Amino acid sequence: MIARAVLCPSPPLLARELTGRAQVLPELRDACAAAVARLVKADSEVVAVVGAGDVTATWDPDSRLDLSAYAPAVGKPAGTPGLPLALGLGAMLLDDAGYGGPRLLQAVGEAEPRRSCVRLGEALAGAAARVGLLVVGDGSARRTPSAPGHFDERAAPFDAQVARAIFGGDMAALAAFDPALARDLMATGRAAWQVLAGALGAAPGAGPPPAEILYAGDPFGVAYLVAVFEPA
Repeated sequence: MIARAVLCPSPPLLARELTGRAQVLPELRDACAAAVARLVKADSEVVAVVGAGDVTATWDPDSRLDLSAYAPAVGKPAGTPGLPLALGLGAMLLDDAGYGGPRLLQAVGEAEPRRSCVRLGEALAGAAARVGLLVVGDGSARRTPSAPGHFDERAAPFDAQVARAIFGGDMAALAAFDPALARDLMATGRAAWQVLAGALGAAPGAGPPPAEILYAGDPFGVAYLVAVFEPA
C-alpha cells in the first residue's frame, strides 16, 4: 500500500548545479525539499519515483540525472545517459533528502493510455507492504505568451481542474483527464498523475486521500504543483 505520496514538478533548474549561487525558484525548491523530507520519513520499504519518459520502462535504481545534457560545463560526474528528466530530478530530490533505502525508478510513456497508467499505479502500490511514491511532472506549459508553448486559453482551466482534483483527493477525476488535451497543452505530468491516481485508489474501500498543497505557481508560464498525500 502507499504509505505517503508526494507530487513535485520537473524544471531542470531544480538542480542547483545549473544555477550556481543564483537564487532561482527558492520557494519551489524549498517546497520540494520539504515534501520529499516528509516522504522519506514515512517508514516505507521502497520509494518509487514515477515520471514521464519516451516509453514506459523501469530504470536501474542507481541511475542519476545527466546534467551535461543541460549544461556541459557543470563539472559534475556524468549521470545516466538517456535517463528521463523527471526520474533524474526525483532521484536527486531523494539524494538531497538523505534517502539511502531501496528505490524504484519508473518511467511512464507520455502517450500511455489512461487505463494503463492507472493499472501501473495499482501495481506499484502492491510492490511492498509500505510504498513511498514520488510523482514528478508538470502542468500545462502554455499559460502565458512567453511560456514554452505560447499562450492557450485552455491552459489555466485545465490546471485549475488538476489542482482541485489533487487538493480534494479526487482520484477518479485525476484518472479521467484527456491525454490529447494534456498533450496539446504540453502538460507532461498527465500520465504520471494518472499512475498516482491508480496507486492511491488501489486500496478497496479507501476514501479520498487528503492532500496538502505546498506550492502552486507558474513562474515561467508552466504550471508547477507540490503536494503531499497522507493516505488513511
